[in-house]
Amino acid sequence: MNLLVPNLGSTSLKYQILEMPSERVLGRGRYERVRDYREAIEQIRTAGVTVDAVAFKAVHGGPRYWGTHVIDDGVLLALHEFAPAAPAHNAIYLAAIRAFRESMPGIPLVAAFEAEFHRTMPDYARFYGVPAEWRADGVHKYGFHGASHQYVAERVAEILGRQTRLVSCHLGGSSSMCAIDRGRSIDTTMGFSPQSGLENATRHGDLDAFAVLFMMERRGWTCAEVRQQLAKGGGLAGLSGIEGGDVRDLEQAAAQGNPGAREALQVLVYQVKKTIGAYAAAMGGLDAVAFTGGIGENAAGLRAACCAGLEFLGIELDAEKNARGTGDRVVSKGRVAVIALATNEELIVARRAYKILCGESEPHAQS
Repeated sequence: MNLLVPNLGSTSLKYQILEMPSERVLGRGRYERVRDYREAIEQIRTAGVTVDAVAFKAVHGGPRYWGTHVIDDGVLLALHEFAPAAPAHNAIYLAAIRAFRESMPGIPLVAAFEAEFHRTMPDYARFYGVPAEWRADGVHKYGFHGASHQYVAERVAEILGRQTRLVSCHLGGSSSMCAIDRGRSIDTTMGFSPQSGLENATRHGDLDAFAVLFMMERRGWTCAEVRQQLAKGGGLAGLSGIEGGDVRDLEQAAAQGNPGAREALQVLVYQVKKTIGAYAAAMGGLDAVAFTGGIGENAAGLRAACCAGLEFLGIELDAEKNARGTGDRVVSKGRVAVIALATNEELIVARRAYKILCGESEPHAQS
């Protein structure tokens, strides 16, 4: 079975065509700084390979859709219903589903929801202190980037030869962290929506809800106006004043003396450092920290800044390996292994989709 897995991030589109179950890669591609996702989808080239199904790394399907599902009307309805909670993501995937239905009619489409890996979180890490009727409507922590964090957990276990108490740092245009205790997600920074947690490129991170209400009343803004501001003008872009909030642009501007860019990077580094400490406490210790995503894998200087001052936890980078090495590798010399690696969300999605299409796991939604 040949699966096409298009991975639509907040600023990028990459894809793989995988032969399953051998997991042989038949084709791949990547587009950065994407503005028009439908246009990017049209550029995907299958190079003559027959595609048997398309599998998406879907984002928010609410409380009924935590796992992997063949896309039907129920999945589409859930993606529409929870689009206000993930405006930068669900709309993209809905457009992609429509595009593939038109270009590949009759081909099965599968949604592997990002929250699936985080179903192991304990209730005390999942629940918010909100009224019961809020929880009844699905307001609790879901967590996202699940395919990436799952891949990181499995890859780190391969590299180190054992399961660990691991903090996974997926840092890119969209960033999150996950506490993974011997292969199981026990906490993660993103919550009810991908808006929460670390600062993202254009999306705010953690924010006091009453600040939003205060500004809406003060300026007379509508929900739609506030949603647009926080999804497109917040995060590192809002902190720095640099459109797009791309860390590569921020690092260049900071090197040229831009104080806003320097401050935005400091905010991100601080958030990563304090979360590593918090997750070490949540797991009762720490064995490894992994950096992945476009920033985590490639920005050696930012990795070093995130680890500086954490020697008390056993984190000590090897400056040479951190700055000059390539590929998946350990870049530390302390007790805690620090690993830089490339994530492979498409592989996790393909594995999940293959199981569903072969009837090896339960495709039904939760009641």
